[in-house]
Amino acid sequence: MRERHCALLRRSLTVAARLHRVPHRAFPIYSTTPLWEKVRPADEGREEEENIGRYNMIKEPKESTIAEEIDRLRQQINEHNHRYYVLDDPTITDAQYDKLFRELVQLEVEHPTFLTPDSPTQRVGAAPLKSFPLIKHDVPMLSLDNVFSEETFLAFDHRVRDRLKIETPVSYCCEPKLDGIAVSIRYVNGVFTQAATRGDGETGEDITQNIKTLKMVPLHLRGKDYPSILDVRAEVFMPKAGFMRLNEEAAEREEKIFANPRNAAAGSLRQLDPRITAKRPLALYCYGIGHHEGWQLPATHREILDCLMKWGLRVNDLIEVVDDISGCERYFKRLSDRRDKLSYEIDGAVYKVNELSQQAVLGFVSRSPRFAIAYKFPAEEVETIIESVEFQVGRTGALTPVARLKPVHVHGVMVSNATLHNMDEVRRKQIHIGDYVFVRRAGDVIPEVVGVVPGKSVGEVVNIIMPTRCPVCDSHVEHVTGEAVARCTGGLYCKAQRKQMIKHFASRRAMDIEGLGDKLIDQLVDVDLLETVADIYSLTQEKLVNLERMGVKSAQNLLEQIEKSKTTTLPRFLYALGIREVGEATAKQLAMYFRALPALLAASADMLESVPEVGPVVAAHIVHFFQESHNVTVIQQLQGAGVHWPLIAETKHLPLMGMRFVVTGTLRDFSRTEIKEKLESLGARVSGSVSAQTTYVIVGADPGSKADKARELGVPVLDDEALDRFLKS
Repeated sequence: MRERHCALLRRSLTVAARLHRVPHRAFPIYSTTPLWEKVRPADEGREEEENIGRYNMIKEPKESTIAEEIDRLRQQINEHNHRYYVLDDPTITDAQYDKLFRELVQLEVEHPTFLTPDSPTQRVGAAPLKSFPLIKHDVPMLSLDNVFSEETFLAFDHRVRDRLKIETPVSYCCEPKLDGIAVSIRYVNGVFTQAATRGDGETGEDITQNIKTLKMVPLHLRGKDYPSILDVRAEVFMPKAGFMRLNEEAAEREEKIFANPRNAAAGSLRQLDPRITAKRPLALYCYGIGHHEGWQLPATHREILDCLMKWGLRVNDLIEVVDDISGCERYFKRLSDRRDKLSYEIDGAVYKVNELSQQAVLGFVSRSPRFAIAYKFPAEEVETIIESVEFQVGRTGALTPVARLKPVHVHGVMVSNATLHNMDEVRRKQIHIGDYVFVRRAGDVIPEVVGVVPGKSVGEVVNIIMPTRCPVCDSHVEHVTGEAVARCTGGLYCKAQRKQMIKHFASRRAMDIEGLGDKLIDQLVDVDLLETVADIYSLTQEKLVNLERMGVKSAQNLLEQIEKSKTTTLPRFLYALGIREVGEATAKQLAMYFRALPALLAASADMLESVPEVGPVVAAHIVHFFQESHNVTVIQQLQGAGVHWPLIAETKHLPLMGMRFVVTGTLRDFSRTEIKEKLESLGARVSGSVSAQTTYVIVGADPGSKADKARELGVPVLDDEALDRFLKS
């Protein structure tokens, strides 16, 4: 982090900015203490610094062309950036680095035809965005299952060995679980081309320009043996010191401060102006790869990480490979002991089966791999007092007791509210208003009351009593036998449920109504423009322009998005209805099984239980939902407003049911998305990795290692011609 960088280059950068039509502030500005002091003797570089002001132009290279000189400077600067940001081992001073950088800027200003996107001078050169485009991940970015105890962790290892059908120990690659944001970074022929957030795992937001501002992300990979296409998976985070400094500066400006480093990192990555991201103290560690082409996978996950380091990418130096589960437990203990001394936040350890062949056998379930697990640290517990208890009404009408606490600091966050879950928990833990209690952040995220501090309270304690009327709409509160929670019977008429229901309905994974955010929904409900989700489709420009901060153009944009949302799919629509415990996967299973909404509405509990992923409890929730006349009325109003979806083909007659396909390389007649949709429409499942369960591997031009893996496992391979014959048959 070179403090004098912008001051020294202000003049030349202004020229460059004018030339490229970018404000000079688009270039990085640094404010942290430089690591270069470690290599600078007291007087070294002083003469250079004194002469910097007299430096106005560079001499024309005598023995090399301009292009060669620019290439030489870029290589030198990239090498020094790598040593500084990745290896933490700088070998030149600030002044020496600045001189190299200034020479490169001057040459690029005088010879703009040689300017390329991967030049070190182009870290922040893009104009602010209006919104983030979406990028579909060729290989989904999966999330990890969590365990919180030694018992459940040992059960994970047992499942791994059981599925591998082995009794011998399994080797694991162990790494810290960073408290950050997962991203995917793509290199094409070694050149940084794009970056995306994890998003929903299938599709993320395009944050290319923001990731480009991170100096520890190389714009060109080192060496020559990297894949022709490589998606690197990484975690972006904000170090503790940078987080504290960011909040201190925000407090001085009387701006909102961030609750924790993870929120700060997420907010920094989602800045529409990459120049703001460039000023944020972000860091990154790479932990794996996604899609790749033109490269033979090594045998282990550890070897993949070694390759990433060889190519100039930053990998955590606390990663270790252990021989068995006991090695994992020792690693967890060492990591826990070092946790508070680290410069960044971690909330546990991640364990991955090291052998890639074993990973392929284990495979995946839904949104997580079977070969990896996150073992979370025990939550930190602190002591405080319950000053009062309020009851919140959730989207499904559930009443949740929430303790209002005397504010207390819990692992980096000031906590003043904590969930009590339900009245069964209140009675089991014998919690009262006025009790001193232990509070922790469950999974280091959600504050909860663990229990009462024995023999300690303030005066006379007061019992916590469940209200008989809803605190929001005054409807009757019902407690169903066998359920731990009580619920408001106001349904869609309760304002609390109404807001949450509409927010869920409009969310990206449901009806995906862009522009209909939480604050606008709150406003629309508060002024009685939305009583049910069906009222969304009766909004007009005249109604919208009277709202605060809503102009004619904003109203038009929102109405266009509402109109666009009318064309959806049956799984999305079912998920959007907010039926209890019907998530995306269950909604998709219901849609594929019944194929039409009337059939689902008429289904009995017994029929519903024949659907995969639907048990007695979920079946009962679905039946009760459709038995409520007001729910059916709202559905009819939605369809009457034009909400529709395409018919779903008869599943049992699809010719490729039960088959699994993997696609690699560039196909002649289809894009990856097109062939995936084609195969899925015929009943097949398309996966990102080859295993013994794969039915066919479709191979196009320039295939990656998946083709070799298929031949190794004896999986049939289809080229363009064979695929054409296969589909026609």
